[in-house]
Amino acid sequence: MAEQNKNRRIFIVVFIVFTLIVAILALDMASRTTGPWNRPKQLNRVLPLGDSLLVDSLLLDTTRLDN
Repeated sequence: MAEQNKNRRIFIVVFIVFTLIVAILALDMASRTTGPWNRPKQLNRVLPLGDSLLVDSLLLDTTRLDN
């Protein structure tokens, strides 16, 4: 009976430690990645030239219809 209690206690401790390690790793991976719902925002941060490129190209008159 005493041996079974000792084994059960060891199992519970190992289970708790394992669960904590997996939870910490999951939180670490989640903090380093971007959710799919944030991808467009991330693209705008990485490539902010999207709007300025459009504005710059509109400033140039390539057809020369103004002359």
